[in-house]
Amino acid sequence: MNEVEIINEVDWNVQELDELSKYIEFVLKYEKLEHVLFNVIIVDNAYIHKINLEYRGIDRPTDVITFALEDEKDVQAKEIRVLGDIYISKDKVIEQAKEYGHSLKRELFFLVTHGIYHLLGYDHMTEEEEKVMFKKQEDVLNEYGITR
Repeated sequence: MNEVEIINEVDWNVQELDELSKYIEFVLKYEKLEHVLFNVIIVDNAYIHKINLEYRGIDRPTDVITFALEDEKDVQAKEIRVLGDIYISKDKVIEQAKEYGHSLKRELFFLVTHGIYHLLGYDHMTEEEEKVMFKKQEDVLNEYGITR
């Protein structure tokens, strides 16, 4: 059984948050993940800016930051995998949905998906890593029915 907590630190009351748990379970089933634990924390730009500066040395808000707790190669042997936390800026979700011309749902679900894959060890520091990670993201979003 998976345990995912969505923590709404900014009291953002939008319909998209209601479906988020269902979507996350879909992603976990899609990736054949069982017995994982992580949090999705919705914050504002001021809070994520502070985190970005403190932990990454980048003095600006960002859309998503993950804190992965796994650093072992053979994590499948564990009874429960505590993956970490995904912080998402509500303000960036709104801003980027407008900027990219798609729905709040698409942007929010994309950022959560991005965060989940980071927690699972994927990255986009090189062109090859980016191709792999972004293809996985698009595949799962498309499979769920969320397109651009």
